[in-house]
Amino acid sequence: MMKVKLLLTLAVAAAAVVATASADDTQVTELVVKTVKAAPNCDRPAAKGDMLAMHYTGRLLDGTQFDSSVGRAEPFRFQLGIGQVIKGWDQGLLGICVGEQRHLTIPAALAYGEAGAGDSIPANAALTFDVECVSVEAGPAPVNVFSEIDANNDAQISREEVSDYLRKQLPAGHEGVDGLDGVPDQDKLVEEVSQLHTL
Repeated sequence: MMKVKLLLTLAVAAAAVVATASADDTQVTELVVKTVKAAPNCDRPAAKGDMLAMHYTGRLLDGTQFDSSVGRAEPFRFQLGIGQVIKGWDQGLLGICVGEQRHLTIPAALAYGEAGAGDSIPANAALTFDVECVSVEAGPAPVNVFSEIDANNDAQISREEVSDYLRKQLPAGHEGVDGLDGVPDQDKLVEEVSQLHTL
Protein backbone atom coordinates (compact mmCIF):
# COMPACT_ATOMS: atom_id res chain seq x y z
CA MET A 1 0.00 0.00 0.00
CA MET A 2 2.87 2.34 0.88
CA LYS A 3 4.46 1.62 -2.50
CA VAL A 4 1.22 2.49 -4.32
CA LYS A 5 0.95 5.82 -2.43
CA LEU A 6 4.56 6.65 -3.26
CA LEU A 7 4.00 5.89 -6.95
CA LEU A 8 0.80 7.97 -6.93
CA THR A 9 2.64 10.89 -5.29
CA LEU A 10 5.44 10.69 -7.84
CA ALA A 11 2.93 10.59 -10.70
CA VAL A 12 1.14 13.72 -9.36
CA ALA A 13 4.49 15.51 -8.91
CA ALA A 14 5.54 14.59 -12.45
CA ALA A 15 2.22 15.88 -13.82
CA ALA A 16 2.72 19.16 -11.95
CA VAL A 17 6.21 19.53 -13.43
CA VAL A 18 4.87 18.88 -16.94
CA ALA A 19 2.06 21.41 -16.39
CA THR A 20 4.54 24.01 -15.15
CA ALA A 21 6.86 23.39 -18.09
CA SER A 22 4.02 23.77 -20.57
CA ALA A 23 3.20 27.19 -19.11
CA ASP A 24 6.87 28.21 -19.11
CA ASP A 25 7.63 31.34 -21.13
CA THR A 26 10.49 29.58 -22.92
CA GLN A 27 8.03 27.07 -24.39
CA VAL A 28 6.30 29.84 -26.39
CA THR A 29 8.47 30.25 -29.47
CA GLU A 30 5.94 31.31 -32.12
CA LEU A 31 3.13 33.80 -32.42
CA VAL A 32 -0.25 32.09 -32.07
CA VAL A 33 -3.33 33.95 -33.33
CA LYS A 34 -6.80 32.54 -32.56
CA THR A 35 -10.03 34.14 -33.72
CA VAL A 36 -12.38 34.08 -30.74
CA LYS A 37 -15.25 35.89 -32.48
CA ALA A 38 -15.39 36.58 -36.21
CA ALA A 39 -16.53 39.96 -37.49
CA PRO A 40 -20.13 40.03 -38.73
CA ASN A 41 -18.97 41.72 -41.95
CA CYS A 42 -15.41 42.17 -43.10
CA ASP A 43 -15.32 44.64 -45.95
CA ARG A 44 -11.98 46.11 -44.87
CA PRO A 45 -9.40 43.88 -43.20
CA ALA A 46 -6.57 45.77 -41.48
CA ALA A 47 -3.39 46.20 -43.52
CA LYS A 48 0.03 47.64 -42.80
CA GLY A 49 -0.20 51.41 -42.35
CA ASP A 50 -3.85 51.43 -41.23
CA MET A 51 -4.94 53.21 -38.07
CA LEU A 52 -6.55 50.78 -35.62
CA ALA A 53 -8.54 51.34 -32.46
CA MET A 54 -8.46 48.32 -30.14
CA HIS A 55 -9.69 47.24 -26.75
CA TYR A 56 -7.32 44.78 -25.11
CA THR A 57 -6.40 42.93 -21.96
CA GLY A 58 -2.80 41.80 -21.56
CA ARG A 59 -1.67 38.97 -19.29
CA LEU A 60 1.43 37.02 -18.40
CA LEU A 61 1.29 33.27 -19.08
CA ASP A 62 0.36 32.59 -15.46
CA GLY A 63 -2.79 34.69 -15.95
CA THR A 64 -1.58 37.82 -14.15
CA GLN A 65 -3.14 40.85 -15.84
CA PHE A 66 -0.67 43.69 -16.45
CA ASP A 67 -2.80 46.11 -18.49
CA SER A 68 -6.25 46.59 -20.00
CA SER A 69 -8.11 49.23 -21.96
CA VAL A 70 -11.44 47.70 -21.00
CA GLY A 71 -13.26 50.09 -18.71
CA ARG A 72 -11.35 53.13 -19.94
CA ALA A 73 -13.23 55.73 -21.95
CA GLU A 74 -11.15 55.31 -25.11
CA PRO A 75 -9.73 52.31 -26.98
CA PHE A 76 -6.01 52.23 -27.75
CA ARG A 77 -5.17 53.79 -31.14
CA PHE A 78 -2.05 53.12 -33.20
CA GLN A 79 -0.77 52.69 -36.75
CA LEU A 80 -0.33 49.04 -37.72
CA GLY A 81 2.93 47.65 -39.05
CA ILE A 82 5.28 50.59 -38.47
CA GLY A 83 6.70 49.71 -35.04
CA GLN A 84 4.42 51.76 -32.79
CA VAL A 85 3.49 48.58 -30.91
CA ILE A 86 5.25 45.31 -30.14
CA LYS A 87 6.00 43.04 -33.11
CA GLY A 88 3.47 40.48 -31.90
CA TRP A 89 0.71 43.05 -32.40
CA ASP A 90 2.06 44.32 -35.73
CA GLN A 91 2.03 40.72 -37.01
CA GLY A 92 -0.92 39.29 -35.09
CA LEU A 93 -3.43 42.00 -35.99
CA LEU A 94 -2.92 41.99 -39.75
CA GLY A 95 -6.24 41.22 -41.44
CA ILE A 96 -8.37 41.91 -38.36
CA CYS A 97 -11.80 43.44 -38.98
CA VAL A 98 -14.08 45.71 -36.99
CA GLY A 99 -15.92 43.64 -34.38
CA GLU A 100 -13.46 40.74 -34.54
CA GLN A 101 -11.98 39.38 -31.32
CA ARG A 102 -8.65 37.56 -31.20
CA HIS A 103 -6.50 35.85 -28.61
CA LEU A 104 -2.78 36.40 -29.21
CA THR A 105 -0.04 34.36 -27.58
CA ILE A 106 3.19 36.24 -28.14
CA PRO A 107 6.71 34.93 -27.49
CA ALA A 108 9.13 37.21 -25.65
CA ALA A 109 11.10 37.85 -28.85
CA LEU A 110 8.01 39.52 -30.37
CA ALA A 111 7.09 41.29 -27.11
CA TYR A 112 9.53 43.05 -24.75
CA GLY A 113 12.41 40.54 -24.98
CA GLU A 114 15.24 40.53 -22.46
CA ALA A 115 14.45 44.07 -21.28
CA GLY A 116 10.91 43.39 -20.07
CA ALA A 117 8.71 46.42 -19.42
CA GLY A 118 8.56 48.20 -16.08
CA ASP A 119 7.70 46.24 -12.95
CA SER A 120 4.82 44.28 -14.46
CA ILE A 121 6.45 42.49 -17.42
CA PRO A 122 9.63 40.60 -16.51
CA ALA A 123 12.51 39.84 -18.84
CA ASN A 124 11.88 37.12 -21.45
CA ALA A 125 8.14 37.03 -20.70
CA ALA A 126 5.72 35.57 -23.21
CA LEU A 127 2.39 37.42 -23.17
CA THR A 128 -1.22 36.86 -24.07
CA PHE A 129 -3.66 39.49 -25.27
CA ASP A 130 -7.41 39.35 -25.71
CA VAL A 131 -8.18 42.03 -28.28
CA GLU A 132 -11.25 43.45 -29.98
CA CYS A 133 -11.05 45.66 -33.06
CA VAL A 134 -13.15 48.83 -32.70
CA SER A 135 -12.17 50.59 -35.93
CA VAL A 136 -9.93 50.31 -38.99
CA GLU A 137 -9.14 53.44 -40.99
CA ALA A 138 -6.63 54.39 -43.65
CA GLY A 139 -3.45 55.71 -42.08
CA PRO A 140 -1.49 58.75 -43.21
CA ALA A 141 0.32 58.35 -46.50
CA PRO A 142 4.01 57.54 -46.05
CA VAL A 143 6.40 60.36 -46.87
CA ASN A 144 9.21 59.63 -49.32
CA VAL A 145 11.88 61.83 -47.76
CA PHE A 146 14.46 60.77 -50.36
CA SER A 147 12.39 62.24 -53.20
CA GLU A 148 11.85 65.43 -51.19
CA ILE A 149 15.60 65.84 -50.68
CA ASP A 150 16.51 64.89 -54.28
CA ALA A 151 15.50 68.29 -55.73
CA ASN A 152 16.92 67.64 -59.24
CA ASN A 153 15.41 64.11 -59.47
CA ASP A 154 18.69 62.45 -60.45
CA ALA A 155 18.24 59.58 -57.92
CA GLN A 156 21.25 60.86 -55.96
CA ILE A 157 21.48 63.12 -52.95
CA SER A 158 24.15 65.79 -52.86
CA ARG A 159 25.41 67.65 -49.80
CA GLU A 160 23.80 70.82 -51.16
CA GLU A 161 20.41 69.10 -51.51
CA VAL A 162 20.62 67.88 -47.90
CA SER A 163 21.55 71.40 -46.71
CA ASP A 164 18.68 72.94 -48.67
CA TYR A 165 16.23 70.37 -47.31
CA LEU A 166 17.33 71.04 -43.72
CA ARG A 167 16.94 74.81 -44.23
CA LYS A 168 13.36 74.28 -45.47
CA GLN A 169 12.50 72.33 -42.30
CA LEU A 170 13.19 75.33 -40.06
CA PRO A 171 10.26 77.46 -38.95
CA ALA A 172 10.22 80.96 -40.45
CA GLY A 173 12.42 83.40 -38.57
CA HIS A 174 14.84 80.78 -37.17
CA GLU A 175 17.49 81.10 -39.85
CA GLY A 176 20.91 82.01 -38.46
CA VAL A 177 20.15 80.82 -34.91
CA ASP A 178 22.14 78.16 -33.04
CA GLY A 179 24.67 77.51 -35.75
CA LEU A 180 24.95 77.64 -39.52
CA ASP A 181 21.54 78.61 -40.95
CA GLY A 182 19.79 77.76 -37.68
CA VAL A 183 20.59 74.04 -37.65
CA PRO A 184 22.97 73.07 -34.83
CA ASP A 185 25.96 71.18 -36.26
CA GLN A 186 24.47 71.28 -39.75
CA ASP A 187 27.77 70.41 -41.43
CA LYS A 188 28.15 67.34 -39.22
CA LEU A 189 24.57 66.27 -39.91
CA VAL A 190 24.99 66.71 -43.67
CA GLU A 191 28.21 64.66 -43.56
CA GLU A 192 26.49 61.83 -41.64
CA VAL A 193 23.56 61.75 -44.09
CA SER A 194 25.98 61.71 -47.03
CA GLN A 195 27.87 58.78 -45.51
CA LEU A 196 24.66 56.82 -44.97
CA HIS A 197 23.68 57.36 -48.58
CA THR A 198 26.94 55.89 -49.84
CA LEU A 199 26.61 52.65 -47.83
